[in-house]
Amino acid sequence: MRPAGKSLSVACRRQPVAIFRPTNLLNRRWFQVSVIQEFCMPDVVTCCEKHLSTTQTVLPRVLIVDDDRRRSSSTAQWLCSRGWHATAVGSADEALRAFARGQIDACLLDAKLPEGGSLRVATVLRNTWPMAAIILTKSVHQNISEALLRDSHATVDLPTRDDDLETTLSHAIDSAQQASRNTGCPILGEHPSVQNILRLANQVATTPASILITGESGTGKSLLARHIHKTSCRNGNFVEVACGSLNDSLLESELFGHVAGSFTGAHTDREGKFLRAHNGTIFLDEIATASPAMQVKLLRVLQDFEFEPVGGGQTHHVDARVILATHENLEKLVEDKKFRADLYWRINVVVLEMPPLRDRQDDILLLAKHFLSRSKKMVTRAIDGFSSATEELLVHHPWPGNVRELQHAVERAVLLGTSFQIEPQDLPDSFAKASTPPKTSLKQALADPERMLILQALQKNGWRRDAAAKALGINRTSLYKKAKRLGMDLASLASQYT
Repeated sequence: MRPAGKSLSVACRRQPVAIFRPTNLLNRRWFQVSVIQEFCMPDVVTCCEKHLSTTQTVLPRVLIVDDDRRRSSSTAQWLCSRGWHATAVGSADEALRAFARGQIDACLLDAKLPEGGSLRVATVLRNTWPMAAIILTKSVHQNISEALLRDSHATVDLPTRDDDLETTLSHAIDSAQQASRNTGCPILGEHPSVQNILRLANQVATTPASILITGESGTGKSLLARHIHKTSCRNGNFVEVACGSLNDSLLESELFGHVAGSFTGAHTDREGKFLRAHNGTIFLDEIATASPAMQVKLLRVLQDFEFEPVGGGQTHHVDARVILATHENLEKLVEDKKFRADLYWRINVVVLEMPPLRDRQDDILLLAKHFLSRSKKMVTRAIDGFSSATEELLVHHPWPGNVRELQHAVERAVLLGTSFQIEPQDLPDSFAKASTPPKTSLKQALADPERMLILQALQKNGWRRDAAAKALGINRTSLYKKAKRLGMDLASLASQYT
């Protein structure tokens, strides 16, 4: 696909691209783009934009995944010229790294990536960014697997007209977002603790209140935050920030953005996550890891919803719902002077605590079957569920990693199993260790309680053997024989305990 018209002119590496103004596309409200810095690398092409106002809609972010790097780069450049924020990568591994860097609104995915890469990309994208649209690109006579088709929202036969591709991309994004809004709550559970959490979440979703979600790692705090965003009347983005994965300076730039020249490597202005969450929701995960200096900045934002980008003097005002999460005890951190008390009381308004999976045992099989229905799309063999032995192991496992551990255990069993059912040997090694019985013979297992009963009878009857035998329902001779067989020296025991 070639760039359309003269709206975009690309120079060599590290040369600025000509200024352009994107047109209004399919009734979407686009930002006027003023300056773009393009690096024309062979494997990645990204279009960066500078916004004139914080009240306008953010450009959709599109990832083009195609092992024909020239074609993917050309497509990304053309989409940039039409007002999209497009990035191109040339392999499945590069796509997975792009998913981890930030939100994806749509993915143009080559349906025939080597070594099953297309299905791998689609599956990871569905789990990482559930609201993203997947558009498969293929040749006219190319067949696509059913598993891949199930994950996609549209297909495009190449070559195609530019306008047709743009229309398909726009409609697929709208379809994916509508389907996400119509989907029921992603938090599955019939346990009263889960139902109570959902009731409270639905009650506060339509209010502007900040929400603190607590609970162990892997309990579904991010899912609950997404559910609150979907249930609210906010039509902006859901923006997630993993605070624990960034150092202080990077976190500040990530949250508030920066202006060109504010630090080494800041070649262009960059919007922060708070701007992207305008009219939407920003989710700050692992907030307890924020430094004292960052806590001061966050306190101001939570109070006034105003901030300045790094190196900038212009104050931005945003309207965003703030949801925070942590697996740590913030009250204890406040006592230890590791978390600011004023920030704690500012966010400790509505607190929702996600219960650990071990406390909602009745939900384990429900969740396991849900993960199985999603994971079995990754393989071609038919899977009819879990065997009874596997279900028994799942229910009684302690689940230190909670729901996340359960999800990964089911995915592993689907990928490595060979039977039409998930068997115990398909589960991770930790299940085998937990279910391995102690290496004790039946004779030894029966001897221990028998020895204890004899000892208790002797102690209760003052070590009188005839009375102890009578209490046990046997005669004195049988008592002697049993004691000898069990290796019990009655005389020595009597002197030891009296």
